[in-house]
Amino acid sequence: MSIKVIGTGFGRTGTDSMREALTILGFGPCHHMSEVIANEEQKRLWRALAKGAAPDWSELFAGYASCMDWPSAHYWRQLIEFYPDAPVILTWRSAGSWWESFERTILAGISQLQDQEALGISLIAKQVFGGKAHDRATAIALYEANVAAVMATVPPERLLVHKLGDGWETLCAHLRVPVPDRPYPNRNDTREFQAQFGLNRRC
Repeated sequence: MSIKVIGTGFGRTGTDSMREALTILGFGPCHHMSEVIANEEQKRLWRALAKGAAPDWSELFAGYASCMDWPSAHYWRQLIEFYPDAPVILTWRSAGSWWESFERTILAGISQLQDQEALGISLIAKQVFGGKAHDRATAIALYEANVAAVMATVPPERLLVHKLGDGWETLCAHLRVPVPDRPYPNRNDTREFQAQFGLNRRC
């Protein structure tokens, strides 16, 4: 199995809904941070990568047909080259609404972490946000810079910018598959995130 769809959007941009949508459309299993949290071998592999190990994408994504969310989204530049035929999806929401959701969920969880090798600290806080994840202006600037970099780097015909609420039509057109006869998934809102993970199960 090889990665057939690559996600480049930050966590809290609808990545879990997109994960389920891709699975419904036949592009699953979809790699997502929830997979790392639930799997000790995934945790080991991605922690090693965050510490500087050379990536073995075939091993990291063994058994997966697509990837969304962190940790993989941090490596999108390498992934779009390694999987040159895979369509790219940038999940997107306004920077302000992204920060409000991020602050109440992922950032709140990072604040409780003790394990310095946890991806919340070693990858998200330190590498994605340069140690300034708690600074709203810095985090928003980095969020917007990632969006701009994806749009400047990925050819338009390969990229879909999928905004919250866009639903099936543009996604299915981008992936060249029929629109399913069911509602687009709506998963992992702030309340569900907090209830599901309790802000104490960490990767």
